[in-house]
Amino acid sequence: QVQLVESGGGLVHPGGSLRLSCAASGSIFDPNGMAWYRQAPGKQRELVATITSGGSTFYVDSVKGRFTIFRDNAKRTVSLQMNSLKPDDTAVYYCNANLPLAALHTWGQGTLVTVFS
Repeated sequence: QVQLVESGGGLVHPGGSLRLSCAASGSIFDPNGMAWYRQAPGKQRELVATITSGGSTFYVDSVKGRFTIFRDNAKRTVSLQMNSLKPDDTAVYYCNANLPLAALHTWGQGTLVTVFS
């Protein structure tokens, strides 16, 4: 059974930093790679960053240069270091497999990030 547990969210001021962590159990950790997604209030869930099993990464333009995704295969965790946070980064953040959203049916509870002045 797949289980995803996200943690690390919180309240920060613009320019601040947070590190999110995700513990993944079951078969979801391989072979498609992992990703972080986010859903802002009133908006659809969107992709933020991906990392393959080999460590190759991808970032959407809005977070490029500010966020870093990394993984620990031995611990089956995926993390997201978020620097220079902006109010637009306010959202619930989720991790999951790197697949099209329509193919993802199991989600964790997410972790809330709030960036406020």
